[in-house]
Amino acid sequence: MMNRVVLVGRLTKDPDLRYTPSGVAVATFSLAVNRQFSNQQGEREADFINCVVWRKPAENVANFLKKGSLAGVDGRIQTRNYEGQDGKRVYVTEVVAESVQFLEPRNASGGGNRNDNEFYGAPPREPQGNPYGGGNQNQRPNNNQGFTRVDEDPFAGNGQIDISDDDLPF
Repeated sequence: MMNRVVLVGRLTKDPDLRYTPSGVAVATFSLAVNRQFSNQQGEREADFINCVVWRKPAENVANFLKKGSLAGVDGRIQTRNYEGQDGKRVYVTEVVAESVQFLEPRNASGGGNRNDNEFYGAPPREPQGNPYGGGNQNQRPNNNQGFTRVDEDPFAGNGQIDISDDDLPF
């Protein structure tokens, strides 16, 4: 038997974090997942899928996701039923998430105060001292002879590249 669900969508509201009487965290949220097809009016419809996640991942979801956040959910479908307050039987189908992936930086959907460099890792800074010993601080050994640096334009000047026919693979 197989019961596997993978979803990518946006949260329709902030996650709801609660704790069981024994102290286990559980978060519920709803994902809006676009359908592949457009309707007759040319609009894309979406399915609104209820999800539940338990324990530490539930706390992470509540702390880092909010309405509009893009998330990926990997889990399984579960059905359950209970008797409602009016005495009628209520049937629920939901996705029990085994993992939830945060698919964009916190500030992309309007939250958080971090900059993109901080989230993705800032580019390395130049060292303050010379890591290669004394002498001029700007000197570095040239370990990439014959390679063009990314910030150098190989077409600068007359736009010609000096290459012989022997260097071509065809």
